[in-house]
Amino acid sequence: MVRRWLSVAFAICATAILVVPPAAALVLPTPRAFVSNLDLDCFKTNPYQPPATTLTLRHLNPQLGDLPIQTVTVGAREQLCVPVAKNNVIPPPGVLDFVRFVDLSCYRITGPSLNRSIVLHHLNPVLQDQPRKQVVLNQPQQLCVPVAKNGVVPSAEVLSVIRHIDLECYGFTPNPVMNKTLNLRQLNPVLSNIPPANVQVLAARQLCVPVQKRGDVIPDATLNIVRWLDLEKYDLNAATTAPVTLNLRHLNPVLGQWPGETATLTGRSQLAVPVAKNGMVPPG
Repeated sequence: MVRRWLSVAFAICATAILVVPPAAALVLPTPRAFVSNLDLDCFKTNPYQPPATTLTLRHLNPQLGDLPIQTVTVGAREQLCVPVAKNNVIPPPGVLDFVRFVDLSCYRITGPSLNRSIVLHHLNPVLQDQPRKQVVLNQPQQLCVPVAKNGVVPSAEVLSVIRHIDLECYGFTPNPVMNKTLNLRQLNPVLSNIPPANVQVLAARQLCVPVQKRGDVIPDATLNIVRWLDLEKYDLNAATTAPVTLNLRHLNPVLGQWPGETATLTGRSQLAVPVAKNGMVPPG
């Protein structure tokens, strides 16, 4: 009798598990919601030289759409930029599902100076007190491309967006100092062992703008998001952190043939925050 009762109970539980409805498919966030909530904590990494690769890039944002197609050679890896929240202001749930998986590995590139004047203003609510500023974009310095850490790959909906995020980072002048203290908290589960920390935001150094690599076919819905992703990088003064070693895997199809990389995070170097160029804000 006891055995029969246990069998019936197990069958009921199994049936209950089977009838649990599947999780609802994620809805893509609006461009403005996605971009304005994306802050990246950029760590220096150990030296690494990827396979010799030449890429052809074109600009995606309307403000730089008149620039010619360019060819760059990918140099040494310099940084890994990972998603964080500032001052414990967490992105809304439907947006957090996406931004928490934006991990960008940044490699040295070079190219001709743009000598393009542009006005920047902050999109994230935490930095709304910062004034607009005019800068002149100079030479490209980095190409930042999407990776997964330690084999943790997001859902298909999230992957459909983040795998197409390629940012070309230009140096600019002048380099005004923000001189603001912020608290940074990791959003990606792989780095949850890094505790929240205060950092002092110093000089603005780079503007990272969206580009498309030749051979990367970007779906229209994704293109409508990533083309608005402009991030301004600031130098940081931060406490020393314990080294963290990660295994990286490239997500963008164009770099799918690259081998996995081992990256050791050796310390915070910069914070990348969302901005708009010349008053043109993302839709939504």
